[in-house]
Amino acid sequence: MIVVEWTTLITGLIVFLARVTDVTLGTVRTIAIVHGRTKIAFMLGFVEVSVWLLVVAKVLAEVSAQPILTVFYAAGFSTGNVVGILLERRIAFGNTVLRVISAEEGDRIAELLRAAGYAVTSFPGEGLNGPVSMLVVVFPRKELQDVLTLVKKISPQAFYITEQAGSVSKFYRPTLQPPTGWRAVIKKK
Repeated sequence: MIVVEWTTLITGLIVFLARVTDVTLGTVRTIAIVHGRTKIAFMLGFVEVSVWLLVVAKVLAEVSAQPILTVFYAAGFSTGNVVGILLERRIAFGNTVLRVISAEEGDRIAELLRAAGYAVTSFPGEGLNGPVSMLVVVFPRKELQDVLTLVKKISPQAFYITEQAGSVSKFYRPTLQPPTGWRAVIKKK
């Protein structure tokens, strides 16, 4: 029968939570590097390595007396990967390119997206069953669900492809509300 003391469980829980923290930061830091966000990557890297050193020092000092700490350490690492990915999805660094291909609703989809403030470029094409329109839209990745909701409003079965945009030369952001008050006066000048 394995008997685990409370102090070992508390130490294990601290190791687990610290490892989740440092691996989560590492995952987000790696994605920040890919997107060229150097300041964020620097700060996350500093905190990540500081936490990691504290955790490793604690585990190495006590692992021979309390081998169960390796389980907490490994579980924290695995959980940190998942938490980091989920956190990055919420932060949604970068821009997305959306390509929508439609046989009949291309013009209506483009009109709706433009009315929402997005720049849409359309191309005529040929599909398996005849002419199609291909629409290309670039926007911040965090707006993906909003844009897809607009597309599916016109064409619920729309065929679309998303991809990461490496760099964008010009960006049109939707303006949901025209300037009012003093902002409108400044805008007229």
